[in-house]
Amino acid sequence: MRLRLASRAAIAGFTAVLALTACGGAGTATGAGKPGAGGLEKDRLTVGALPIPDSAALYIADKRGFFKEEGLTVDIQIVQGGAQAQQSLLGGSLDATQTNYVSAFLAVAAGNKLKIVSDLYQAAPNAFNLMVAKNSSIKTPADLKGKKVAVNSLKNIGTLAITSVLRTHGLAAKDVQFVEFPFPDMAGKLEQGVVDAAWMPEPHLTAVQRNIGAQKLSDTMVDATADFPIAGVAVTEDFASRYPKTVSAFQRALGKGQRIAASNRKAVEEILPTYTRIDAATAAVITLGGFPTSLDQTRLQRVVDLMVEQGYLSSKIDVKSMLTGTSG
Repeated sequence: MRLRLASRAAIAGFTAVLALTACGGAGTATGAGKPGAGGLEKDRLTVGALPIPDSAALYIADKRGFFKEEGLTVDIQIVQGGAQAQQSLLGGSLDATQTNYVSAFLAVAAGNKLKIVSDLYQAAPNAFNLMVAKNSSIKTPADLKGKKVAVNSLKNIGTLAITSVLRTHGLAAKDVQFVEFPFPDMAGKLEQGVVDAAWMPEPHLTAVQRNIGAQKLSDTMVDATADFPIAGVAVTEDFASRYPKTVSAFQRALGKGQRIAASNRKAVEEILPTYTRIDAATAAVITLGGFPTSLDQTRLQRVVDLMVEQGYLSSKIDVKSMLTGTSG
């Protein structure tokens, strides 16, 4: 999701790998200082987040004072994608960051150690679609053979989901040409004929239909990718081991935000315009994904399994070893 789901990243996002590594200097750089209230090892956190719906619960938790109730001061820093988040984490300016799961698992496969401390977002019907131009001759995914398909990042959640759809229509990833473009540029590329189809999340889906009359070709979160896990919050393994009470406090607070986002769409609609370019009118009509209220090993293992099946990973990763506590 949207690891980077909204920029060239990712996941996000997400260029494909969010190479998170142990970051021993993060505590000092962002104010480890004295233990915080309630015995916290660290009471100030800087957290990276993309300006997309995936991170709504993080902002809800902050606005409603859930972090403060846990003795935490959380500074949410907007990042435009996984590459920026990676640099900031490794440089010590981020203690935690939003990440898409494909990027996270690619990073682990490359030898980097990280922990998932909270789930954030999962796919829902028609929240991640393949779109074609208004008068396109392409009517089914099978018609994409030999065509150009825009994704925000190569070998990431978009290409993984699209390939799953292609397989159900008798095609393979090699039968199309994936090309990278930022989500905001995709409408123009469709209209100009630079690409034949584009993989888009909200709010770009709603915008491209309104602005250029683009048509849905296929929902990409079906069958093997139905309700697919998209994004979570990660810290380095070193950070989790050095600040366990702080991580637990962060999880409890964010968990409250997740539960509100999961049960109260109005709360999500109200928060989106405060940190994204989504206005209130658009927030009221876009298709939102789901906001999981717990870290579920079985759910996240689905991502690894599909990555192995499609050759993104050479062997399976034990997701359980990456989970820290529970966010729900």
